[in-house]
Amino acid sequence: MSLYPSSLIALKYLHYLLTAENGKGHGIHSPFVFSLVNEVLNGTKNDPVFNHIESLRKRVLKDDMVLEVEDYGAGSVTGAMKYRKVKDIAATSLKSSKYARLLFHLVKFSQAKQIIELGTSLGITTAYLASASPHGKVYSFEGASSVMRMADRHFHETGLNHIELIQGPFDQTLPDFIKGMSGSPDLVFMDGHHTYEATIRYFSLLLARSDEDTIFVFDDIHWSRGMEKAWKEIKQHPQVTLTIDLFFMGLVFFRKSQLIKQHFTIRY
Repeated sequence: MSLYPSSLIALKYLHYLLTAENGKGHGIHSPFVFSLVNEVLNGTKNDPVFNHIESLRKRVLKDDMVLEVEDYGAGSVTGAMKYRKVKDIAATSLKSSKYARLLFHLVKFSQAKQIIELGTSLGITTAYLASASPHGKVYSFEGASSVMRMADRHFHETGLNHIELIQGPFDQTLPDFIKGMSGSPDLVFMDGHHTYEATIRYFSLLLARSDEDTIFVFDDIHWSRGMEKAWKEIKQHPQVTLTIDLFFMGLVFFRKSQLIKQHFTIRY
């Protein structure tokens, strides 16, 4: 899968900034979306755990340790590499603190208790998800065993003992997990295998076990033709009633009280 060149992504991002709804919520007539914008997108409340998680981020961005990595993902901006420095993994895979905190506020807003994350990486975003739901459970999937072990150490440092790590190729681990899961996921964050085929496949698998309160979050929805195709197809799915395009992330809702399908593009 070929990624869009950075120049094209920059042009797409400029178009997004010029055409998106105001990030303050003005002009948004849906009460639910207005509340979400104010409480999630404009959420400014800090949590004491933020500083500790961000100190972990700073540390891994400087870590010269070399890991032997099994790269099961597709669309990696660095290509398949047998050995990688931790700081290089961090530089290409970590979500920024801005988007990690958005996920934190979204978990708080939705009161999500059962959270699924595809793509643990070094565990920075996972820590934000888990910190927002101290009485819930985060199931995080990671292909590379050495990366997963480092993430696990980070969770212990942060005192997050309600994260379950599942290691291996998603095509093997996710179907087995879904067969044995109890109830529906409250929030799904898809940040692994950024291809059209994999995104639609995992969406379909998880949708079959979801309900109207489940929220899906897709990462990098505009970084390639395949991801934009997947995003367009997901928006058109008959069970989807509401989507929010934040350019670097897409939020998907299945609320049956949403009688008219709506799609928002909101500046963030």
